[in-house]
Amino acid sequence: MMETKAPVSSAVHYDSKEVELRLLAFWDKERVYKFDPEQKGEIYSIDTPPPTVSGRMHIGHAFSYAQQDIIARYKRLRGFNVFYPWGTDDNGLPTERLVEKLKNVKGSKMDRQAFIALCEQTRKELLPDFIADWKRIGVSCDFSMSYSTIDANCRRISQWSLIDLNKKGRFYRKNAPALWCPLCETGISQMECQDAEKPSTFNDIVFKVDGMELIIATTRPELLPACVAIFAHPNDDRYKKLIGKKAVVPLFNHEVQIYADGRVDPSKGSGIVMCCTFGDQTDMQWYLAFNLPLKEAIAKNGKLTALAGKYQGLSVHDARKAMLADLKSAGLLRHQKPIQHPVKVHERCQTEIEIIQSKQWFIKYLDLKEKMIEWGSELRWHPDFMVHRYNNWVNGLQWDWLVSRQRFFGVPMPVWYCKKCDEAVLADEKNLPVDPLIDQPPIKKCKCGSTEFVPEKDILDTWVTSSMTPKLAAELLPAKYRSKVFPMSLRPQAHEIISFWLFNTLFKSEIHFNSVPWRDVALSGYVTDPQGEKMSKSKGNIVAPETVLAKYSADALRYWAGGSKLGEDIAYQEKELVAGDRFVKKLWNVAKFIAPQIESFDSKGKVSEVLDFWILSRLAQTISAAAEAFDHYEYSKARMVIDQFFWRDFCDNYVELVKNRAYEGSAAEKLSCQVALLACLSAVVRLMAPFTPFICEEVYQLYLKSREGVKSVHLSGWPVAPKVDESAEKVGEVVLAVLAAVRKKKSEAKVSMKVPLKRLVIECSVDISAALDDLKATVNAERVEIGKASEEVVPGVKVTAEF
Repeated sequence: MMETKAPVSSAVHYDSKEVELRLLAFWDKERVYKFDPEQKGEIYSIDTPPPTVSGRMHIGHAFSYAQQDIIARYKRLRGFNVFYPWGTDDNGLPTERLVEKLKNVKGSKMDRQAFIALCEQTRKELLPDFIADWKRIGVSCDFSMSYSTIDANCRRISQWSLIDLNKKGRFYRKNAPALWCPLCETGISQMECQDAEKPSTFNDIVFKVDGMELIIATTRPELLPACVAIFAHPNDDRYKKLIGKKAVVPLFNHEVQIYADGRVDPSKGSGIVMCCTFGDQTDMQWYLAFNLPLKEAIAKNGKLTALAGKYQGLSVHDARKAMLADLKSAGLLRHQKPIQHPVKVHERCQTEIEIIQSKQWFIKYLDLKEKMIEWGSELRWHPDFMVHRYNNWVNGLQWDWLVSRQRFFGVPMPVWYCKKCDEAVLADEKNLPVDPLIDQPPIKKCKCGSTEFVPEKDILDTWVTSSMTPKLAAELLPAKYRSKVFPMSLRPQAHEIISFWLFNTLFKSEIHFNSVPWRDVALSGYVTDPQGEKMSKSKGNIVAPETVLAKYSADALRYWAGGSKLGEDIAYQEKELVAGDRFVKKLWNVAKFIAPQIESFDSKGKVSEVLDFWILSRLAQTISAAAEAFDHYEYSKARMVIDQFFWRDFCDNYVELVKNRAYEGSAAEKLSCQVALLACLSAVVRLMAPFTPFICEEVYQLYLKSREGVKSVHLSGWPVAPKVDESAEKVGEVVLAVLAAVRKKKSEAKVSMKVPLKRLVIECSVDISAALDDLKATVNAERVEIGKASEEVVPGVKVTAEF
């Protein structure tokens, strides 16, 4: 295929909007980021996070995806064959919520198949603009290799995962207490819970034992109708005499037995607690350990049941308020203490979680905690302290993974049930993917003899699919290449979903394939507002990337993201974007200065001047330091050393020192300068291409491509470091110190650098005679002497500057 020349700008000023859109089209047309498994180079495979199709990109996306793309672009420059596919997470609750909002419908009120069709139609409508947001910030995925977590292959893999887990004895159905979101009306897993604090009260409520008062403190009086027992600590002398007796529950007047159990904290509240089905996990433990009756006071919609009598139909909070009022009227509420109550909320909607008895499907993994810690230790964590977050999550696990969801748009549970005996029948692997609401079960007759089957209506937790992304990505390739990309090289993701995505992917990979899914994990932080608050829609402090890109370049946004360490949360500060655009403009201007210098000269020429040796030596140090930082995923450190070279060494000093020679030097002096300028410009655009891909591509296309012959800077390779010259570096550092001293002197005198110095005296132990012509021209000194000087500017260097 003939290569298309990238159209380039002829404008004097850099127009980032025009350049970025033009280059996006060029990269796409030329397939610059296309993955070819037959291409030479070691494969570096990235388990790209599939963003949730639930609206437009937010600034946190832009931040974390820019960081992972910086790594991908660096690896490509280093000669790796980068497998960097694209995917979208577009099934489950977030998509349902978006469709309900956009189409003004309620899924629960629609025909199920009609709602699923509406979700699929809406997803397709949104996808092109959604993907364009990621392309707009320069994400260099191969977008021709992409998956959707609701496409047929992803449904097949997700359902295969459950069938394989079932074969391994890790997939089971149970009628048991489960975490439940009353707003979403679905069971959820522990990983979908968040800790929150809500204002509440500790309420001292009067129970009666043999006519005597027993004070029990509770934050949840609405659970009184579901009270099934009372517990005290066996060593608590206050209550030993009550063990075995029965207490009367206020308002509802049923009797419950008082038990002793070591799980009671005698120092909390009144030191004796009511057990309700279910207020928390301890209630569940007591329910199972003491074979207590089940009383359900809260329905799946979050309203109180008939068990609550006159409170039936009230919401939890309204029932709480009403019961407290009635307790107070009856003289059964003795004291209230305001508190901040720690609660669990659903991370999707922030609704307080209930524990409700229901029949659900689970993946068994609580028995594997020791193995999970071992698996985590096999990964290389960046930053390394993040492994502790993983370990803390594993050690804190209390539930198996609840994976069935009472929702509509998602991967169907591949299960039918015998109508007579309720035996579960799983799909046959060769028929996947299946939808039990449409497809028939793989058997005609149950073991019990019945021929009637009921389809499962539930769908899978979306993380069941997302935890298979390494396999979803690998299966984008022909079968013979899949082993080349798995285990994958890198999982980049946000640190806040270690417990969601990383943990479950690691678990699934070890169980299914007996292998870690990747070798390295790179964990980004999240973006806060300037006051340090995490950005969220509910707080109204979201900054939209399109707003940022209307004012600043995409390179500026990436430059900002590249300045943050992995795992580090960062405040959104416009000054960082200003710094990014300042870099873009400086590179453009310095390239325009260099362009005529390197337009026509002997490319085989050699450096002969000491300051040219100095800048090339500094460049060599920078290339090596940047590569070492990048290889340890310390891209912010890489950017820092490149910035220091570009601003301090190259632009602020070297370019100024050689300007006169570039225009007025001898042929040999000019040639030396031209060789150094070309080497520096060529290296800088490669060094900064991972951070600022647009300006670097534009400069490359304008001034370097014709010499180097590669169609894109992003395929041109990492710069080769020149020779380090320690003696030239010593000369350069002295010259910089002298130049800084003269600049300071002229600044204090409030005169331009063009104002001549009558006399400049330099005293130092380094022989800088070979650099004096460049220095003299730069500071505009009529006479430069090496001799006794008056003011020490750096250790070992003294300067006298006379006007």
